[in-house]
Amino acid sequence: MSTSDPNSNAGLPSYGSTPPPTGGYPPQAPGGYGMPAQNNSKAVVALVLGILAFVCCGPFTGIPAFIVGRKAKREIEQSQGTQSGAGLATAGWILGLVSSILFVLGAILWGILLATGSAEFTFETY
Repeated sequence: MSTSDPNSNAGLPSYGSTPPPTGGYPPQAPGGYGMPAQNNSKAVVALVLGILAFVCCGPFTGIPAFIVGRKAKREIEQSQGTQSGAGLATAGWILGLVSSILFVLGAILWGILLATGSAEFTFETY
């Protein structure tokens, strides 16, 4: 039989045999091994922004952490398990929210103290 014969089954798997591997990771099976889910990059960004907001930058990075964290959480839910990092997104979202709320409360308290005269700023010239 020559290789130019159209009825030749050379190189093809027979009926009932397993197909040849296609390369890469095998599909994820329950309890099996497969391609691990990767962290969503927006979730990592949300966490970094949230930490910066809580430590030093207040609403300047808190509001973006809040927004990016919500977007990352939504993307992770829609990825159907191909992305991970929901905890990172939630932590960034919460840190951004808390730091922004604390900043607003601090600004209100500062305004009240200035209005009542409890906080005075004096500029001394020498």
